[in-house]
Amino acid sequence: MAALRGAGAKLPAPGILGFLFVLSLGYFVFVRGIGWVRRRLMWKLRDRLIVAYLFIAVVPVLLLVTIVALSAYLLYWQFGAYAVYNDLQKRQDEVAATAETLATSLAVEAIETGKPVNLLDLPQHTAAFLGIARRDLPGLEFKVGEDEELLKRSTVPPHSHFSGFVQDKDQLLLAAVIARPVPTGRLVVSVSVPVTPGLIATLGPELGPIQVNVMHPTDETNPQGLVYSSGGRLFVAQREILSPGRSVPPKSSWFDVNVRGVSKMNAIDKDAISNPAADLPVFVSFSTRPSRLNERLFASVGDLGGIAVDALLVVGVVFLVIEVAALIIGIVLTRSITSAVNDLYGATQRVQAGDFSYRVNVQRRDQLGELGASFNTMTESVSTLLGYQRQRARMENELTLAREVQAQLFPRELPSMPGIELEAVWRAARGVSGDYYDFLVLSPTQLGIALGDISGKGISAALLMANLQASLRSEAGLDGPVPVETAKVVTRLNRHFCRSSSEGRFATFFYGVYDLQSRTLQYTNAGHLPPVCISGGKIRMLEAGGMVLGIYDDRVYQQETVEIDPGTLFFAFSDGLIEPENVYGEEFGTERLVDEAVRHARSSASAVAQALMAAVDQWAGTPEQADDMTVIVARFQAASTAADAARGAG
Repeated sequence: MAALRGAGAKLPAPGILGFLFVLSLGYFVFVRGIGWVRRRLMWKLRDRLIVAYLFIAVVPVLLLVTIVALSAYLLYWQFGAYAVYNDLQKRQDEVAATAETLATSLAVEAIETGKPVNLLDLPQHTAAFLGIARRDLPGLEFKVGEDEELLKRSTVPPHSHFSGFVQDKDQLLLAAVIARPVPTGRLVVSVSVPVTPGLIATLGPELGPIQVNVMHPTDETNPQGLVYSSGGRLFVAQREILSPGRSVPPKSSWFDVNVRGVSKMNAIDKDAISNPAADLPVFVSFSTRPSRLNERLFASVGDLGGIAVDALLVVGVVFLVIEVAALIIGIVLTRSITSAVNDLYGATQRVQAGDFSYRVNVQRRDQLGELGASFNTMTESVSTLLGYQRQRARMENELTLAREVQAQLFPRELPSMPGIELEAVWRAARGVSGDYYDFLVLSPTQLGIALGDISGKGISAALLMANLQASLRSEAGLDGPVPVETAKVVTRLNRHFCRSSSEGRFATFFYGVYDLQSRTLQYTNAGHLPPVCISGGKIRMLEAGGMVLGIYDDRVYQQETVEIDPGTLFFAFSDGLIEPENVYGEEFGTERLVDEAVRHARSSASAVAQALMAAVDQWAGTPEQADDMTVIVARFQAASTAADAARGAG
């Protein structure tokens, strides 16, 4: 110190004080602070496990998940861009193939006739092909003797073929130019198709919304909108082409994120064909989901799918190694846990063996003691839950028995009547159903057909269904004279249903009686979905009757009699066949159901019923059903068969 003073030096007091402050702060933070953390925070078992698992699993997994997520996003982006490019290339190939065919046809015609091509007098086959091409490629424009300059951009000698994007003023075109030698010189055929929203809408149905941006050079310093820089030139989007009516596909799972990607292509500027540097960039952007791209990705893998599986296994092994290493680190970090853990482990073994009466002897008043008390509470709760589970199993057995009993209420065997082929399919949404169908043989020549749908589901609806069945069989005269008019039967059923059911419960119901001798169907429809008669290409909906059962007990119902032509197909159905929705939220609907029946109008009754159910299942795309599904089908045979049957019955 004296030497420093003698030399005239001064102590940097502020610097020394700052250094001492930092040193003291480091001491309190890293030495005293770590001790305080260990005493106050790390004494809890939960905190120690949290710290251990942060180093064992959370940090490595987060890093891996981040890398995998970024890689997957880039992969799907690239695949989506490839899909857009591939579909556009297919359209371009169609345009090129059209130009190739037209050029070849016109060249052959010119060689055979020795005359120049006349667009006003095309050969019949050429004109027919051109018409088909314009139908497949809307907006197709066909020229002869024009756009020959585009052949200069051909990359394949002898420069007689060109295909690519062309920007003509404000219009982006898929263009193709073909040259063919003819006796009169050189025949140049050009075909172009404008890139319109309609064309964009046909690209990549799995890609969602697609947008095409055509870029143009600009001299502005700060242009607005989409800007792109390349080769010292600045481009700005001047035209956008959007795919109409397309939206981002719905999520199939929480990790099915929205993938936004873009693909870049070049278009030849028609005003600067000879200058490749003047080509205009074209950006095609899209927005989709990985689940939709997977459908296309794995469809094209074929036999190479095993490679993907092997790669997945390799990744799984890597993850297993990481987890084993994490387990070892976790064991090292948890060695400080006391012997109470062994008591808890022994208790878990007793519980695993089925002894839920065992309790841990709690002697500590710390975190581990609370853990032991919580374990005792948990085993008591588990014992209670097992009792509830056994009770639930008994209820499920009772529900199964109820289903079996209900199944006995439906016709065990379909009636066999000459001149009529019958089929019925019933599928409950739950253990028991509120749908009801029945076939009643009223006489050797009369058959009753009934179909109903009770409001609600489950056991309550099934009980009302059984009540309705008993009432119908009583009112239809199975134990007495046969009522002739269906309206009277339904009117009595409504009165009985109102008196025997609670307020707010109702049922839709259809009841018809087919007479074999007169070949007529008398029916009453009480608010049910109209059954359908298909005969000779004509479709008739059976709607006459009145409102649903169970609303007003004094309601009088109407009836209608329709003639049944030979070969008529009749089918009735519940709302469970028209309400299933597809992945886009669209209901199957009556119209699609009728169309499906028309396609199978000449099939057997059994085939028609199975086809209708299969069409609904395919539309829904899931084995789960939200409502009961019932369909009955009747095919009335030809006149000669029915007449013979009627005489035999007489």
